[in-house]
Amino acid sequence: MQEFMATYKEHIDDIEHFLEGTIFNLGEIHDRQGNQFEKLFSVFPSLELIYVCDETTLLQTSDNIYRSKSSSAPRGRDRSYLMEKLDFNESNLAITKPYISSATGETCITVAKQEAGSIYFMDFNLVALLQRLGLMEIHKEFNVMTKGFYIITGIIMMGLALFTLGYSVWEFFHSVFVKVDMSIESIFKPVIALTLGLAIFDLAKTSLEQEVVFKSYSKSGKSEYKVLIKFSITIIIALLIEALMVVFKIAIHSYEAMIHALYLIGGVSILMIALGLFIYLSSKGKE
Repeated sequence: MQEFMATYKEHIDDIEHFLEGTIFNLGEIHDRQGNQFEKLFSVFPSLELIYVCDETTLLQTSDNIYRSKSSSAPRGRDRSYLMEKLDFNESNLAITKPYISSATGETCITVAKQEAGSIYFMDFNLVALLQRLGLMEIHKEFNVMTKGFYIITGIIMMGLALFTLGYSVWEFFHSVFVKVDMSIESIFKPVIALTLGLAIFDLAKTSLEQEVVFKSYSKSGKSEYKVLIKFSITIIIALLIEALMVVFKIAIHSYEAMIHALYLIGGVSILMIALGLFIYLSSKGKE
């Protein structure tokens, strides 16, 4: 929901101008009350609720009229609390800030119009409105499919990460207590396996966060950058550990091969420089 609110605030002027212009062009709203406001619901797919209040008493005089049903329970309810949120313009129109509707339980904004001694309140679903204006890309059926795929893939990757963790522990105890091999390699190999397991788990966790738990609907590539950066950092750490192990092995056995360790460290350094440039250019692009 934070993402929806940020998008709404970024485009608040365009959204309000769209609503004000469209409602103004429709003419008198009370002329459309007889057919349960069918014309308004057809014009605004994001419109989810309409009700009418007396301009003087601020008591609700109509049913709660939804797109496909109506409810008489709210008749006579005092709506004066809404007037504190409204600031009518010269066209007798006012628009509230987003809030949670008690009638639908969804985040909405309310457009109120004064005419013929009454105030007409129209609740617009915020998510549907942003989608209607092309500010959010939301496809429910496709999202269900992609979420399911990410869930399955994430669970499998977490399972592989746990397997890698178990392998590192088994390799360490096998080297120390079975083969009785107290060497640098017997220590570093489990560390590398642990680091790779961490990288796999971190990628799975980030993917599930971005695509399942906190699904991003915006057109920004920020979430993709976050996944790539976190995974790249973990891989670079694993390569640095591998390079350190190579240095120790070469130092013990043969100094002539030290140039190969230098090549490995140089390659990792190039990766670090490339990642730093990527992060810098990405941040500059956002600015």
